[in-house]
Amino acid sequence: MKRTITLLSYSILTITILLASACNKDFLEKRPLNEYTEDDVWKDPNMIQAYVNDLYPKMRHGFNEVMLGSMTDESRFIHNYGTTTSVTEAMSPEDLGALNLFGEWEKHYKAIRNCNIFFAQVDAAPFKDEAQRDRLKGEVHFLRAYFFHMLVKYWAGVPLVTQIFQLTDGEAMLIPRNGFEECVNYIVSECDKAAALLPEAHDRDNTGRATKYAAMALKSRMLLYAASDLFNRPGNSRPELGYVGGDRQVRWKAAQDAALALIQTNKFSIYQPTSSGVDNYTRVFMDKNNAEVIYCKYFNKQLLGTSHDLYNGPNGYHNWGGNVPLENFVEGYQMRDGTPFNWNNPAMAAKPYDNRDPRFYATILYNGAKWKKRPSDAIGLDPVGVIQTGKYEKRNASGGVDVISGLDTRSGPIENWNGSYTGYYLRKFMDLNLDAQFFRGEQTWPFFRYAEIKLNYAEASMALGQDGPARDAINEVRTRSGMPAIPVSVTGAALLEQYRYERRYELAFEEHRYFDARRWLIAETVFSGPAKAIEIYGKLNPDTLLYTYKVLTTGVQDRKFTNKHYLLPIMSTEIRRNSKMTQNPNY
Repeated sequence: MKRTITLLSYSILTITILLASACNKDFLEKRPLNEYTEDDVWKDPNMIQAYVNDLYPKMRHGFNEVMLGSMTDESRFIHNYGTTTSVTEAMSPEDLGALNLFGEWEKHYKAIRNCNIFFAQVDAAPFKDEAQRDRLKGEVHFLRAYFFHMLVKYWAGVPLVTQIFQLTDGEAMLIPRNGFEECVNYIVSECDKAAALLPEAHDRDNTGRATKYAAMALKSRMLLYAASDLFNRPGNSRPELGYVGGDRQVRWKAAQDAALALIQTNKFSIYQPTSSGVDNYTRVFMDKNNAEVIYCKYFNKQLLGTSHDLYNGPNGYHNWGGNVPLENFVEGYQMRDGTPFNWNNPAMAAKPYDNRDPRFYATILYNGAKWKKRPSDAIGLDPVGVIQTGKYEKRNASGGVDVISGLDTRSGPIENWNGSYTGYYLRKFMDLNLDAQFFRGEQTWPFFRYAEIKLNYAEASMALGQDGPARDAINEVRTRSGMPAIPVSVTGAALLEQYRYERRYELAFEEHRYFDARRWLIAETVFSGPAKAIEIYGKLNPDTLLYTYKVLTTGVQDRKFTNKHYLLPIMSTEIRRNSKMTQNPNY
């Protein structure tokens, strides 16, 4: 019996067929045009392309109401949505909390099944243009690699399902987890196949499709992760959890080679359009198709657009607060001269937002930061547009002093329910010119950008004892934002510490920190303990406010990351339906 496929997302294809059929007298007697048999799809190259188009939305971007950064020491989501479960010992095989929104085991396997169906049919399809067939095959090799890499990042070795199962297949559908090494090799192989088939760039009509360089970037990321501490634990005897034996230096060399291969194409560069470090970093995420973007997701504000600004902007602008940066993250920004910030330094504590790493100003909205024009019902309270996350003394009509809450606090006069718990809001990815209360944005989400590849190369080079090339790669990224270059005297453990700083703050809120802290085996330290906030008080002096700052270690969110959390638990539903599925340790 033929299956019927409903292609609700293939709107462009449907419109095309409708136009072509408009003059046909028998049109009304045909079956609905959004229903097709499976045979229909594989007989028409346009429908095959539409089938592939439908795989791309399965690549989950980061502009979501809950950001992965709120499962790390970057931010806290101001509501719950399961985030509390994900950052405490409450996470279990029965409930992954918000992390189920990111790992998406079932959704990724559905997408992989669709990839497998494509490969089972595409070679027999009647393409007039073999170049189109090859391009689509390259895209699906990339997509299948991407979906598997998402699973492996969260769970380690997973079942490599590369065939199509039917409900009648019974026991054959019960597949054990493949070894981690097998999974990595498979993902790398898929990336290589994709790179061999995909073009370096697409014409305007195909913008947003995978390219050769997207496949190379994915390979670089996967091999770097594979060489890291998490998957190379001494004494591991379970192949699905990581490598069992072998030469780890060979793995680091493979990671270095993969990053270097992309670097040596000379197709990308660290974007530096101005002399301002703040502007340079800001514009990486605002200027479309700049020299640093390897592969991204595009948004069109005339269609769906992105709600990043609405989800995360200050409540004093009628935005939703969303994922608010933690003091844990903010205090880690270095000073402009490269020295650490320290609350115990009186000069720094008196003016904590002065002379910081320029990326701080492009990433964080803090008390006193100049922002955009207030909405019409608030502009009278703040004609300039300055973030207000503290409490301030103000002289009243009788000469006394009142204490008022800032416009962007949880007790402010504009909206008093969805403000920040931490004293900060997110600035990164935000469009300064967008009225997010009413309009959506069209910023792109960077799946892969060149700074990541340079940092991948640096990490692998350090692991191979090549501090010089590593330092050069780090400095290329670091100096773009106006930070001083790391001197040649910094080597070994000190250079590694600087590298980890650079990766943390250069790639902030791009869904790297969760994986980096885990693969470096430092998450038990950096993801545990209290989520911290800043309390700000402006005391009235004769003609100005004197600000004091207090770091709060209670009242935001208590967190606990344990050894078992380095890998997510396989969900109980999967264990129950597949008797050959093994659970990750300690769950």
